[in-house]
Amino acid sequence: MFKQPKAVFAVAFACVVSFMGIGLVDPILPTLRTQLGASPSQISLLFTSYLVVTAIAMLGTNWVSSRIGPKRTLITGLAIIVAFSALAGSSNSIGGIVGFRAGWGLGNALFIATSLAVIVASASGGFAGAIVLYEAALGLGIAAGPLLGGLLGNISWRGPFFGVATLMAIALIATLVLLDRTPKPAHRTSLLAPIKALRHRSLLTMSLTAVFYNWGFFTMLGYAPYPMKLDAIQLGFVFFGWGLLVAFFAVIGAPRLQARFGTAPSLYGALGFFAVLLLLIGLFTENRWALIVCVIASGVVVGINNTLTTQAVMLVSPVERPVASAAYGFVRFIGGGLAPFAAGKLAEAFNLHVPFIVGAVAVALGIVVLSTGHRMLTRADADLMSDGHSAPTDDAIAAEVADEFGGAPGAIDDELRAEESRHSTARS
Repeated sequence: MFKQPKAVFAVAFACVVSFMGIGLVDPILPTLRTQLGASPSQISLLFTSYLVVTAIAMLGTNWVSSRIGPKRTLITGLAIIVAFSALAGSSNSIGGIVGFRAGWGLGNALFIATSLAVIVASASGGFAGAIVLYEAALGLGIAAGPLLGGLLGNISWRGPFFGVATLMAIALIATLVLLDRTPKPAHRTSLLAPIKALRHRSLLTMSLTAVFYNWGFFTMLGYAPYPMKLDAIQLGFVFFGWGLLVAFFAVIGAPRLQARFGTAPSLYGALGFFAVLLLLIGLFTENRWALIVCVIASGVVVGINNTLTTQAVMLVSPVERPVASAAYGFVRFIGGGLAPFAAGKLAEAFNLHVPFIVGAVAVALGIVVLSTGHRMLTRADADLMSDGHSAPTDDAIAAEVADEFGGAPGAIDDELRAEESRHSTARS
């Protein structure tokens, strides 16, 4: 994992800082609530605006990247994040912060969808190693975000926003200097390509599973800090411990579980454990230490789920990986963005126990959805063990051949039969 070109580490560092943004605001949520006089549902919009805009913008990331190239797309995304995180820190109202977080989400979409594709394309050591490196960056970012937010938030609630702007500016310079110019893709991607990709059952199954998982995940991330009644730095250390477990199990735990039990059983176990933890949080919401233990323990399942789901999406998708990443990101971030807002409304209408119980039910539904794709995950495991790549589907082969031969029917049929024969031999 560590024997990579310098450009990969530049992008990975930018990924670390980018993913800091997810948990960065967690330690300062109670502070924002008291100092800006905002309600829990208004505070939840800090997540909702950020994630929903990220989701919608995901649909256009490949359209942009296929026209200006991956490097320029990364640079554009990083520059937008720097600008809007600094503007959020300069704002004096919760509405302003929510709006600037939305702009931050636009930059985040351009960066996240493209960075995964760049790391996979540039990394040495195979596809699985690239995914682990990406998830390691994600885990470190998720771990460092709350700690940075807590330390800087203890000084001022504006500190975390300016901190991310500074770190992202460094990542922007590193990417400019260390990442070589990337060629534009051979063909331009349609705006509708990610939506059309969701017609494939394999990608849709993984995406819907992620919606239910993210519903529980962002409910916990957005609402667990309130009943803990800790100050910013204490909350920062709680979520730092959580993030360390995310990083460890994303890099070490997930690959070992996958090798021993397979992707599907490992995901069933991780999602099931997460549903139980959310249920315990819902039942013991008023017990501070029960909350802290359950939140930190959830880092185990978050790390496992992140690595195995991302890898599975890339393997089972019958479309280009950047398109698959955008389609998957669109669906899962929609779920993640709506969950905190819905949780806020549930908390106001009932009590703070209800959002976590609903989150537990959502994660359990994710297990049901995932079980409908058990066979495809088993095939993906077999493909990964054989050569690290999934075997193309007949539709994918046909599309590639049609593109190569200009749509000539006879040539397409002949080449398709030859391709099918080769892939059949490879599978055997």
